[in-house]
Amino acid sequence: MRTESFEVDEKFGKEYAGKYLLRELTWAKRSRIIQKYTKYSPVTGQVVSSDEFTIQAELLWASLKEQPQNKPLSLQGLLDEENGIPVGLGEFLGKKVNGLNSVTSSDLRFLLEQLDEESRTLLFQSFGYAKPSGGLPTSSRSSQPEPSSDS
Repeated sequence: MRTESFEVDEKFGKEYAGKYLLRELTWAKRSRIIQKYTKYSPVTGQVVSSDEFTIQAELLWASLKEQPQNKPLSLQGLLDEENGIPVGLGEFLGKKVNGLNSVTSSDLRFLLEQLDEESRTLLFQSFGYAKPSGGLPTSSRSSQPEPSSDS
């Protein structure tokens, strides 16, 4: 099993600074975590819902083998919407875990497609991404095509 050791500096807060060690999960463990938080239709077998946020937190927690002595990470802390870990740290750790456990962008895309709009918005907000306002992006006037003078 692959491992990845890395240091986190104080940019996310002094309490999170230190050495961390992640270990690759087995296929069975990764699959069980995903299955645990994914609901399927008993009739069609299609995914009805998937809690991608909790899946990500569980994958991180299961991969985490060492952390600083003050133990700044806990599963509860990863899942806490009010007093959880800083957004930047969550994004950083998520990338490390996804890379180590080969959670591909197509895996994430599939899981995100199973979420309703509200759940997807909450997930993106939890990672610090703002939801677009809904309309198409506006272009500057200079990029608009000039009206044709043909008549």
